[in-house]
Amino acid sequence: MENVIEIQNIVKNYQVGSVIVRALRSVSIDIKKNEYVAIMGPSGSGKSTLMNLLGCLDTPTSGAYVLNGTDVSKMEDDYLAEIRNKEIGFVFQTFNLLPRYSALENVTLPLIYAGVPKADREKLAEETLEQVGLGDRMTHKPNELSGGQRQRVAIARALVNKPSIILADEPTGNLDSKTSLDIMSLLDAIHKKGNTVIVVTHEEDIARHAARIIKLFDGEVAKDYINEQYKPS
Repeated sequence: MENVIEIQNIVKNYQVGSVIVRALRSVSIDIKKNEYVAIMGPSGSGKSTLMNLLGCLDTPTSGAYVLNGTDVSKMEDDYLAEIRNKEIGFVFQTFNLLPRYSALENVTLPLIYAGVPKADREKLAEETLEQVGLGDRMTHKPNELSGGQRQRVAIARALVNKPSIILADEPTGNLDSKTSLDIMSLLDAIHKKGNTVIVVTHEEDIARHAARIIKLFDGEVAKDYINEQYKPS
């Protein structure tokens, strides 16, 4: 199966005052289409930096990042934003929903940026909200929804552009254990339908939902292995 992500010898340094912080040190990872991968590591391991690079929110200091056949490692911000909107669906710990917008309006936002006509936008957003089990909550605003429902809206927003990759950053970090399981079951189902899913987490029980686990430590890949406990849903 072809690689959707190829990163080779990625280095990322940050200047903090007079000090250079080496966040990533020559990291190389390939991720195949329709893989389900968890990226783990303690605070300061480089996992957030790696997520930002994978999500085209930042560019490396050196090394190559090829996303679906396109080298994005040296792209300007405008081009990166275009690639990001087309190829990557983000799910964040804090949901990042606009409070004055309904669930439906929040889900249509990526389609507006993609230039999809209004009639098509609403139809696609409705279909995607149905897919995540929120067909009866489309007109509700975020403060009228539970935490789990807000995360489902965020997942629908991530899915609506039909991206190559779903990139979830601590997707259950603000949820109780039962709701966390519901959200991970939804991500399992999304993976089963053909999406590449990458979950960034520090929680072992969340990482165990993935078929492959990559552990970072001090900016390097410490372990990269197949999860023997993985059970496809």
